Amino acid sequence: MNRIKQRLFEIVQKANEDDKASKIFDISIIILIIINVILVIADTFDVPRQIRNWFSYIELFSVIVFTIEYACRLYTSDLLYPDLSPFRARIKYIFSFMAIIDLLAILPFYLPFIIPIDLRVLRMIRIVRLLRIFKVNRYTTALSVIWNVFKRKKNQLISSIFVVLILMIIASVLMYNIESDAQPEAFGNAFSALWWAVATLTTVGYGDIYPITALGKILSAIIAILGIGLVAVPAGIISAGFIESIDKDETEDEKCFCPYCGKKIK
Repeated sequence: MNRIKQRLFEIVQKANEDDKASKIFDISIIILIIINVILVIADTFDVPRQIRNWFSYIELFSVIVFTIEYACRLYTSDLLYPDLSPFRARIKYIFSFMAIIDLLAILPFYLPFIIPIDLRVLRMIRIVRLLRIFKVNRYTTALSVIWNVFKRKKNQLISSIFVVLILMIIASVLMYNIESDAQPEAFGNAFSALWWAVATLTTVGYGDIYPITALGKILSAIIAILGIGLVAVPAGIISAGFIESIDKDETEDEKCFCPYCGKKIK
């Protein structure tokens, strides 16, 4: 029984290079996730009833597969956390990020059987199915790299975003006081001015709200110029984080090879 459990654990976890069964499982889950994302998009179109019935069959099949996958991962979670007791290991797994994504991916299907839900509410809840795309994170390092960069640079990002927020608040209050008399319908309160500040600082410029007074135009020009520099700061921090991550990976790869014979160190 333990050997079966160990083998099941090896299959549902990220595949090793020599494990064909695990690779087939990973590829199958990825394909199923991609199909489900396509179905969520296709569900927004007006398609014939017969095709929509096929959507339901694929959805049912997907829920069955994802439910089995969730159950297998929960069953083998004590092998994922060997230092914990089986009960604590399962609790830790249930509240992990990927386990929550797994649960949310199948929950909209089971909810109507548990509690009565209005069809309009159910339709909104079914949008949660789109979260299935995050399940791909298990089989690729792309999202993990992004998450690690944000995690390492969180202090710098929070500081830069905080400065931008302060500037937005100051700009919105100033613009409200300048333009409220001239445009009471556009700048009725500070929140309306805040929308203008967001559009201006990010240099989007929707054009739905804009100053018409001379002083308002001067302030708008100053905020737009400041926005070019300040909004680019978080982007620069993230870019630097990616460069550091790439350099770190290259250094670690170099350590995996013998400097004398050039062979990979196992």
